[in-house]
Amino acid sequence: MRFDELGLDADILRSLEAMNFEEMTPVQEHTIPIILENKDLIGCAQTGTGKTAAYTLPLLDKLLREGNPDNVVKSLIVVPTRELAQQIDVQFQGFSYFLPLSTTVVYGGGDGIGWEQQKQGMLRGSDIVVATPGRLLAHIANSGIDLSHVSYFVLDEADRMLDMGFFDDIMKIIKELPTERQTIMFSATLPPKIRQMAKQILRNPAEVNIAVSKPNEAIQQGIYVCYENQKMEIVRALFGEPTGTKTIIFSSSKQKVKELAYTLKRMKLNAAAMHSDLEQEQREEVMLDFKNGKIDLLVATDIVARGIDIEDIGTVVNYDVPHDPEDYIHRIGRTARASATGRAITFVSEKEQGKFHRIETFMERDVEKLPIPEHLGKGPVYNPDESDRRFSGRGDHGRGGNRRDGQSGAGGRGGRNGRNRSGRKNPEQGAQAQSSAQTPQNQGATPEGIQPQGAKERTDGQKNRRNNRRRFRGPKGPQGSPGPKPGDN
Repeated sequence: MRFDELGLDADILRSLEAMNFEEMTPVQEHTIPIILENKDLIGCAQTGTGKTAAYTLPLLDKLLREGNPDNVVKSLIVVPTRELAQQIDVQFQGFSYFLPLSTTVVYGGGDGIGWEQQKQGMLRGSDIVVATPGRLLAHIANSGIDLSHVSYFVLDEADRMLDMGFFDDIMKIIKELPTERQTIMFSATLPPKIRQMAKQILRNPAEVNIAVSKPNEAIQQGIYVCYENQKMEIVRALFGEPTGTKTIIFSSSKQKVKELAYTLKRMKLNAAAMHSDLEQEQREEVMLDFKNGKIDLLVATDIVARGIDIEDIGTVVNYDVPHDPEDYIHRIGRTARASATGRAITFVSEKEQGKFHRIETFMERDVEKLPIPEHLGKGPVYNPDESDRRFSGRGDHGRGGNRRDGQSGAGGRGGRNGRNRSGRKNPEQGAQAQSSAQTPQNQGATPEGIQPQGAKERTDGQKNRRNNRRRFRGPKGPQGSPGPKPGDN
């Protein structure tokens, strides 16, 4: 189905046409008509399927047609991490390039200037507020923010939000919203806890379930069954020479991330670390360098496992086995985006065998066991049942400090690191993450003038995009770089 069959506003279609978007993804085709009919919705779709655009486009259409004569907050999108909030803002900027709509992005960290920008953006009346739960609650408590006029409430990455302990925060936010509203909830999975929450916040919702949260079939999965002291040597064997593609190496511990990045740099490899100890400006710089190809190997905690869509990631390496199957799905889902192929490699030590076997059971498949390089000797036998008996009770099966450590700076609870953005940015500053909204079908370009230029702040909290119409000259930016695409979060 084509976007121009939906009856969207002409200026929205104009932006889509400029970016060469014609065909919808399945999740967009099934959900956009429902949202346009003002029905509540619970949507379940695999990462990389275009679910962010599935609610972004109809929301823009509704806001444009209704206007905002009272200058109030009309719509609220709550997400678990600052990285996802930033990415959604980028997508709004691409899709609303020709629209007179304002956005305020609210997440934690930074200085008083950032806080004031967010406060003023909401107090002056923002069409769209994209926020992390903790920071939004802080503004509600201290800034006099009024959410009683919100017509549209979107809860994105709902499963991750609950995993991060945000249930109480979400319910506090909902108490600030009017009863008469349209509520849209998206989740990668629909476990009982998500359905229970849906019953509390949705009214007779339509349900769209595109796919069970399973890995993309285009991902070639394999594991090295090895001893813990063999892991780094396997990394040396795999990446001793540049591979020519982008690679993410995940670890649940930020200390291990630091050690891995240090070792890779000592090997003269172009590597960088991403973890919660970095200031927000440092994170943004690392991510931009990775997206632009200045960094080949990104060593990261789970801070980037969700909500970040980066183009051309050829390999994902799990240095340790993720804590649960869903974390595994989201880690390896960073590769094989937009109809591309990719590989996912996991190192499985003796004590991690039981944990990985549970992942195999969840996926209903056995993952290929890769041979360890001969010069490293033999690894342990893969015997998950024996592993569970030997290592149970040693603290490796819980969701402990390392997991939270890897996520603690992600912005979900209004974290302590980073700059804040509020309001609309110039189109020139709007599309750093060109691949962050990618669809499997489309590889379009952004209108000229929407070239990545960083994340410069706006003090007025809002920007009327009609003022920037004259900047548009054609379907490509100055360097022909791909622009925001109607894709995944």
